[in-house]
Amino acid sequence: MFDTVIVGAGPAGMTAALYAARSNLKVALIERGIPGGQMNNTSDIENYPGYANISGPDLAEKMFEPLENLGVEHLFGQVERIEDLGVTKKIVTDDGEYEAKTVVIATGSNHRSLNVPGEEELNSRGVSYCAVCDGAFFRDEDLLVVGGGDSAVEEAVFLTQFAKTVTIAHRRDQLRAQKVLQDRAFANDKIHFAWNTVVEEIKGEQKVTSVLLKDVKTGEVREQAFGGVFIYVGLDPVSDFATELGILDENGWVITDDHMRTTVPGIFAVGDVRQKDLRQVTTAVGDGAIAGQEVYKYITENF
Repeated sequence: MFDTVIVGAGPAGMTAALYAARSNLKVALIERGIPGGQMNNTSDIENYPGYANISGPDLAEKMFEPLENLGVEHLFGQVERIEDLGVTKKIVTDDGEYEAKTVVIATGSNHRSLNVPGEEELNSRGVSYCAVCDGAFFRDEDLLVVGGGDSAVEEAVFLTQFAKTVTIAHRRDQLRAQKVLQDRAFANDKIHFAWNTVVEEIKGEQKVTSVLLKDVKTGEVREQAFGGVFIYVGLDPVSDFATELGILDENGWVITDDHMRTTVPGIFAVGDVRQKDLRQVTTAVGDGAIAGQEVYKYITENF
């Protein structure tokens, strides 16, 4: 029996674990991969207080280090469902079951797919959702980055250290990224732009060789040679396991109040999986701190 089981070890989950453990609670942190979540896919974090610049994996490691000293139990597994037993909760994973007085959902989100022909077939053979993970495999290649937000522009700049050229394809005629990131991209000679453009098909046999691009204004479709495609077109919540709890909105985001409480007493949610406007490391950390305190308060009032 744990006081709280935190599902997901991104910045929100690790911060919730930190605050709960410092309140002398028995805490378990369940993660399906290495701690850090989407931070592990980010080359440079420049807007986290205290660091002018730090890599995502380095920040993840620094966040995880103190948890072991506080006695947080780190469990590996894929959560299949959470059951509300009333007084307690059951967490069912592919590797066993756990019981807890409270649960904090911190599973984050995954990169959204384009759902075009060739994307799935050529995944990991030229199609990628992580420039930090795969960029070094594309030295001297012409690369395509799909998207116009912060992640797309930031990772396009990152890829220029390996690629011959990087083309950013965006369905609109201007980027959505922060201005500082836009300025950096516009100033980089290796970066080109395909405005009002969407991907129709990713082509190749053993690996990506070209992409069919469509101009959304004229309808014109052209084929352009690329050695790799990096996709950054939004996020989908990782929340399928919570469907039966009745705490999700129509798009799968977990609904909470300002105290990170869902409508099920004893179940909280934090970070990118939560219905919110801004998804950043800083906001995830804030969510986690609030949830850690709310878990302590809930347990002292109900047990």
